[in-house]
Amino acid sequence: MREQFHEKLRALGAQLGDMCSMAAEELRLATRALLEEDLTAATEVLSADERLDRARDRCEQFALELLALQAPVAKDLRTVLAAVYCADRIERMGDLARHVAELVRREHPGPVVPPPLVPLYTELGRLTGAMAEDLRGLIENTSGRGVAELRKTDDRVDELHEQLMTEATSPEWTYGVRHAVNVAHLARYYERFADQAVSVARRVDFVRTGVPHGQRTPDLAHPRGR
Repeated sequence: MREQFHEKLRALGAQLGDMCSMAAEELRLATRALLEEDLTAATEVLSADERLDRARDRCEQFALELLALQAPVAKDLRTVLAAVYCADRIERMGDLARHVAELVRREHPGPVVPPPLVPLYTELGRLTGAMAEDLRGLIENTSGRGVAELRKTDDRVDELHEQLMTEATSPEWTYGVRHAVNVAHLARYYERFADQAVSVARRVDFVRTGVPHGQRTPDLAHPRGR
């Protein structure tokens, strides 16, 4: 009976892993739409987001059935509850990618951001898409990357967010208010995508260790805690 239950827990983890890949693909599609002013890609993002929403619903239903039928305790209970939390956060990652695509659709056929800033968004798209894939590896325990590594990537995303905000609010800005607002919104969407990925990673880590990440000993904590 317990082996059967743990097999279902592994299936739940696989569902979360699939959601991570879906969020990564959605973010990459949205970034392509942004960088190439690709209306078709932007439209595909909206369909991809609907699929991710349905995947979240299936994951939550599966988890609730486990709670109702198996009455798990201790670490097993923590695992199931964490899955519900993680599914919601990953679905939010998809929402943020959708926001990028919606902005592309609104501005089409014109560019969303000034050409000089395109390389920064290229890097943001690469980093955040990779974070979602790394998150799948962490959930499925197939990657050596953990919370600390994801936090380091998140730090770089934060730096890019700050750089973009500095550009958009500079007295030397010459691209107008509309582009400045677009730059700010887009930077925020990518920054929040990365934050959600770290939030999921920390919850997965807590499930496995039973220790909140902020209470780790200094040698295991994020470098900023040293």
